[in-house]
Amino acid sequence: MTSKLKLATALSTLAFATSLSTGAFAETLRLGTEGAYPPFNYIEADGKIAGFDVEIGQELCKRIGEECEVVAQDWDGIIPGLLANKYDFIIASMFITEERKKQVDFTDPYYLAAMTNVVPKGSDITEFTNEALADKVIGAQSGTTQADYIEATYPDADVRLYPTQDEVNLDMASGRIDMQVGDMLPMLDWTTKTEDGACCELAGDPITDPAFVGEGVGIALRQEDDELREKLNAALAEMRADGTYKTINDKYFDIDVYTMK
Repeated sequence: MTSKLKLATALSTLAFATSLSTGAFAETLRLGTEGAYPPFNYIEADGKIAGFDVEIGQELCKRIGEECEVVAQDWDGIIPGLLANKYDFIIASMFITEERKKQVDFTDPYYLAAMTNVVPKGSDITEFTNEALADKVIGAQSGTTQADYIEATYPDADVRLYPTQDEVNLDMASGRIDMQVGDMLPMLDWTTKTEDGACCELAGDPITDPAFVGEGVGIALRQEDDELREKLNAALAEMRADGTYKTINDKYFDIDVYTMK
């Protein structure tokens, strides 16, 4: 082999190795979220995706040394999108349930979960049984544990499911449904901090049945991504320990959603 050929081969090998190394270092993690579930995830007027989920996810990416791209995905397609490699993990206020574990893995919970009933102010609904709510119109977002809950608990009611939480809220505020079941914190935010939500109030005891709310709210990953899951778990623990989690939490909530206290 001539010296020129040896040099060309060496340079080619070096360039190939460098491109691999640079590509691995510069790889961007894609964070999937819904973008329609304030204050956890929502789209601002300028098109930017924001919210508690998004800030937690971006801080986790920073701590594991990765750039992070936020991808919006409708809720009904959010797990299929993960399995199709549209993004690398989901942080979208997803309850950790046994049914979902059949398709995806989860990190440790990053906040606790509870659901709640929401009724119009002055409503005559005081009992939350199938018999008491027979023929009432009850709403929830489709594809959620809230939807599973009302379908299982109120088989004699007129159950209506909506593509987004905003659409449930709109029909609630317009008087087209008698009650909805939603995630506790967004419903508290909606009823106390928004003009249209002033129509309504939380009712009854918090719904904490593990069959529906699972083990808390976690980040969903593909089942083979064990290394990424462990990195995210370690970074989350660091955020709790050094106060960063609390700083983000306090921008959105008056309680610590990690402990619900």
